[in-house]
Amino acid sequence: MKTLLLLALATGLCLVGCSPSSDKPAPTAATNAPASSGNPLTAPVDYLNSAVKAQQSAVRTVDVTSLNKALDMFNVQEGRFPKDLNELVTKKYMPEIPKPPFGTKIEYDAAAGTVKIVKE
Repeated sequence: MKTLLLLALATGLCLVGCSPSSDKPAPTAATNAPASSGNPLTAPVDYLNSAVKAQQSAVRTVDVTSLNKALDMFNVQEGRFPKDLNELVTKKYMPEIPKPPFGTKIEYDAAAGTVKIVKE
């Protein structure tokens, strides 16, 4: 009987001692918060919204990667970065400049040779 009481007391102390402390600051909002509202009626809309965002993110990544590769090749062969992105097409480093996703544009810094896709 005493062992059962001691076991229950030890378990209780362990649970109380292992609980998270309340003196920690509250966590801030996550940068990648879930896009769903949790409502089953809006689940199809939430799914389509997430699919569109994922597709746009994938297109942005591929576009920036292909542009950076073409910029690197141009820099190695020509010894400089192009004045604008159309120079990559005229010198046949790329067949065409990729079109950014809707609502975004390609921003090119000729001095640094960097490409970003930013919102319009």
